[in-house]
Amino acid sequence: MNSGIAYRCPLPDVQFETAWAAIKIDQGVKDRLLAQSMLALTVRRSVPFDAAPLHGLIVLAGIPGTGKTTLARGLATKVASMLTGQKVTFLQIDPHGLASASLGKSQQQVTTLFTQTIPEAGMGGVAVVLLDEVETLAADRRRMSLEANPVDVHRATDAVLAGLDLLTRTHKNILLIATTNYPQAVDAAFLSRADLIETIPPPNAEARAEIIRDTLDALARQWPKVAGLGRDMALFVTASNGMDGRRLRKAVVGALAGSLATARDPNLVTSQQLLAAIKAATQAGKEIGREAA
Repeated sequence: MNSGIAYRCPLPDVQFETAWAAIKIDQGVKDRLLAQSMLALTVRRSVPFDAAPLHGLIVLAGIPGTGKTTLARGLATKVASMLTGQKVTFLQIDPHGLASASLGKSQQQVTTLFTQTIPEAGMGGVAVVLLDEVETLAADRRRMSLEANPVDVHRATDAVLAGLDLLTRTHKNILLIATTNYPQAVDAAFLSRADLIETIPPPNAEARAEIIRDTLDALARQWPKVAGLGRDMALFVTASNGMDGRRLRKAVVGALAGSLATARDPNLVTSQQLLAAIKAATQAGKEIGREAA
């Protein structure tokens, strides 16, 4: 597998479709992302860049656990479903796979990625490319210290920008979706090229209720009595205020480990155990947030 390629598959993909449904956010956000994606693949093919400066780049920003990567995969397959009869390929890039301690090597690998690997994926069709944790790939050059080979990191960011500009001009069948947990660590020149920067927030009360219900329903297919916990949804939603979606799902499932008995037979789990698990996870998240600050 090419350096930096974490995953590759043809689209549409059923698992990605499930991922899209699993992310509980305002429908307006999903509609906006899909519309911007289709715009990038239609207008860019018909209107000169100087008149309509679309780079074909969408950035999803937000704290860890809000589902940015999952949402990006779902968006990719939704785009493919709308491109009827066209070949669509998905690439997920792992920026850590491009890093190198050798002077100049990171720049070389980034250049190869943008001038060969990504264009080849779009040959004969469309390529949707996920640049996960893009702050690793396009680090803010203004914040670099004089340690850890900053010249090479600087050059790698330069290579990303040059590669992005090349794709914009010569490969108008490629859509880039970048995710970042730390937008302040992404180079400003990269962000300025984004057609849309969408901040994905932690789930609101309605979304948290959907996440909890969705997780309980999945467990109830195997252990039917779990479904009855939904009667105390209001308590769970209140207790989970501020929690991200990933941590919330983990808390719901983690409640089954509240005792050896429930771990062996999840049908025995109680609302009190689930509420305690959610409160503990919420508190842990707050403590981590304070330490990070």
